[in-house]
Amino acid sequence: MLVLAAAVVRPWGWPEAVVAVPAAALVLLTGVITPEHAAAEVARLGPVVVFLAAILVLAQLCDDEGLFHACGTWLARAAAGRPRRLLGGVFVIASLVTAVLSLDATVVLLTPVVFATASRLGARPKPHVYACAHLSNSASLLLPVSNLTNLLALAASGLSFTRFAALMAAPWLVAVAAEYLVFRRFFAADLNAAAEVPATPEPREVPVFALVTLAATLAGFVLTAAVGLSPAWAAAAGVLVLVVRRVGRTGVGGAVSRVVRAADLPFLAFVLALGVVVRAVVDNGLADALSHVVPEGTGLVALLGLAALAAVLANVINNLPAVLVLLPLAAPAGAGAVLAVLLGVNLGPNLTYAGSLATLLWRRVVRAHDPTAVRLGEFTRLGLLAVPTSLLLAVVALWASLSVIGV
Repeated sequence: MLVLAAAVVRPWGWPEAVVAVPAAALVLLTGVITPEHAAAEVARLGPVVVFLAAILVLAQLCDDEGLFHACGTWLARAAAGRPRRLLGGVFVIASLVTAVLSLDATVVLLTPVVFATASRLGARPKPHVYACAHLSNSASLLLPVSNLTNLLALAASGLSFTRFAALMAAPWLVAVAAEYLVFRRFFAADLNAAAEVPATPEPREVPVFALVTLAATLAGFVLTAAVGLSPAWAAAAGVLVLVVRRVGRTGVGGAVSRVVRAADLPFLAFVLALGVVVRAVVDNGLADALSHVVPEGTGLVALLGLAALAAVLANVINNLPAVLVLLPLAAPAGAGAVLAVLLGVNLGPNLTYAGSLATLLWRRVVRAHDPTAVRLGEFTRLGLLAVPTSLLLAVVALWASLSVIGV
């Protein structure tokens, strides 16, 4: 809990790893976890962390190419001064960005663009920036590369990249649609408020190179999965293409510096250290305690129970530790049970700030623009409406997908 509390509070602006890495060393040195189990956990998380680094760099380089500013211009033109149309556009863009470039891109790179776009249009920014927070979690259901939790679930499920996407397509669509309807009702007053309609924004050059690179990288995810390789190879290829382009503009030193900053090495160390700490907790009683409450089977009732348990646990100990704890318990029941856990840990964090690191990061990003834009009570009330609705409907959609497609 100390590791998570430090990640939430970040005293004196310290990186999350400042507490997590010593904590991992402590549980290892005191014998709480054996060196073999610690090494096994690092080996299990290693490929996932490498991919995370690659996708973070890919998203930042796409931003440097102007991709996210182009998204803001498109949103402004499509909205035509209408807040409801702007919300719909944000849902489309944020869902696609989260699915392809991961939830971190939505939180760190898209949220400031949405905030600026809403302000420029004279619309109240709250519904639109809240949408970025919710969609960074709920829209990350579609692809294995959309979320760190998805990569862990993919490995535990034994599914292929395309089978995973096929099974999660319906839950993804249902969850996003449910969120949209909840947002329309919850923020009705903000969306009905008159917006100042500015002059039509100047057309912005379409970042063709970034879009083509992204399309090729997405195709690479499918191809690498088909031949049994990690999607990190496809992400790394996309990064290499954009880095070579950047070298021509800023030189080798500038390009390397940009890559290192974007990779966020302290956060990667935090993920590995957190995995070791969670493994220590699991080895010392948590797995046994949870084994008595984990539903068995893959029927609709069992899937609902697994998803609800995962959602609750995500809000108690954060979604990354929750998925690390629950996957070994759910995997014996099959891929359906693993995907139900994934629904819980991806949708559940929309209930509280502490549910996911992405939500915590989003809170800091928004407060940097407007300290009054985010309120705990409002966030929680919205979550109490959105999470049960989206989770219930997504689980039913997963159950239907499993029945029709199979595993």
